[in-house]
This record gives sequence, C-alpha cells and structure tokens, in this order.
Amino acid sequence: MKPRVTGILGGMGPEATILLQQRVLATVQATDDADHLPLLIDMNPQVPSRIAHLIDGTGADPGPVLADMARKLEQSGASALAMPCNTAHHYAVQIEQAVAIPFLNMVNLSVEKAANDLPSSSRVGILSSPALRKVGVFDAPLKRVGFAALWPKNEDKMLGAIRRIKADGPTDETLEVLSSAAEELSNRGAELLFVACSEFSLLTRDLPQTVPIIDTVDVLADAIHTHSLTR
Repeated sequence: MKPRVTGILGGMGPEATILLQQRVLATVQATDDADHLPLLIDMNPQVPSRIAHLIDGTGADPGPVLADMARKLEQSGASALAMPCNTAHHYAVQIEQAVAIPFLNMVNLSVEKAANDLPSSSRVGILSSPALRKVGVFDAPLKRVGFAALWPKNEDKMLGAIRRIKADGPTDETLEVLSSAAEELSNRGAELLFVACSEFSLLTRDLPQTVPIIDTVDVLADAIHTHSLTR
C-alpha cells in the first residue's frame, strides 16, 4: 500500500520543522528509503511572527499566509496537513477553512493523549510561549477533558528562552530555564507536563522526568505516521 502524503506548514521555526521530520523518521522501522513516509514541506520562515502579532500587537496577521500555504500543499497532493508550531494553532480555523483535507491538530491530539492516562480534574503544566495562555490555544481542549492548566510564573523568561533558541539553537542556558520551569510546575501540583513549544521540543530529551511529559511534536509525528498508513 502506497502511503498517503502529509503536507507540513513549516518554517516556524526552521529547526523545529527539521525536528518534526526527524521524529517522523523515528516512527518507522525502515530497511530502505521506500519504507519511509512521504512529506510535502513548505519551509516558510517568512510567515509573520506569531509573537509580534499575539503578544506585541505590532505584527501582521499570519493567518492569511498560513491559509495560502495550506491551499498550495493541498493542490500539490497532500491528503492531510500538519504544523509543528503550537502558537500558530491559534490560526487553525483559518487553515481548516482554506482546504478540504484534514488538519492534524497537535494541541487537540496531545490533550486527548493525556486524557487517556489521567482522570478528569487533573492539573497539567504547560511549557510554552506565553502567547498560548494569552490567546487560549489550550483552553477548549483542556475544558473538554476537565483538565486545569498550570503555567510558569515567569513568562518573560520563557519567551526569552524561545527567542534565544531561535537565534542560537538549544543551549545549556535555555535548558536551565526550561528545567526550572518544569520543576516549578511539578512542585505546584502538575501531574503531567506538556512541552508545547517546538523550540522547547529541541530540549525535551534532556528534561528531568519528575512527572510524565508529553511532547506535542512527538504526538504530531505519531499522527502523521497513522494518517500515512491508514486507508
């Protein structure tokens, strides 16, 4: 059976998009190139800044650009879409309205995965851009399963770490910021942590495992694998 093609709205940021490719590769036990899953990737680092638009209130709306990328990927043969940027999921409705193919929403999928392991009323910590809290990207999915969100208190540090990773890649300094935030949330009662920024996903493997961790990029890679091989 020929696997179906997933279109990737990428470039937010470029290293995070490459990370998703690596995570998708890791879902396959391959003996030859042909065993791997086909991806169509629009690596577009010129998508307007989500931080500028949602936090600073100064940037252009990324939604129309993302919708146009989605249409082009569909026209090029993608049978589903995926996007390894949690903050950009604020624009998911604009993406979905632009195409007739499914959008693999990694925020919804990650919360659903957590709901399989935790009871309703559980508290979950979210390691992410402050923009996710500000615009409520996780609010509806968490409400559906009865979870309460905990966010790091020092949002400036979290945003600064994201900006440093975009500029310099993952560093010991940014790992320390993320590890401290993870410890803080665990101490405040989080029963599970979401790594919900794809820049932070570059550091997930080095985080202390005080409580279970769900990396949204891992969840998205698994969803792409399932879509590719399901008819």
